[in-house]
Amino acid sequence: MSEPKRDAPRRYIVDGAGQRVLVGLTISETVEFEALDNPGARLGADLLVERRSVRQDGHGERWLELYVKHERAWNDWMAETRARLEKPCLLN
Repeated sequence: MSEPKRDAPRRYIVDGAGQRVLVGLTISETVEFEALDNPGARLGADLLVERRSVRQDGHGERWLELYVKHERAWNDWMAETRARLEKPCLLN
């Protein structure tokens, strides 16, 4: 796998609950990833405590863990999409 870059494109989908999430991540993981990716962003009061504990536990390691989880899911999703597009249509 190539070195992850902080300027990589974001790839969102809408989950079953209608929430915009990064492919392969839950809504809470997406929020956490965005907070770690942009530490200067303003967060809601309910996330400040979680954000503080995440940063103390190794913000870089957690960011990388979420990034890799997203990247793997994205690659799988893209492979499935390509496979569907390459299937020939059968006419009877």
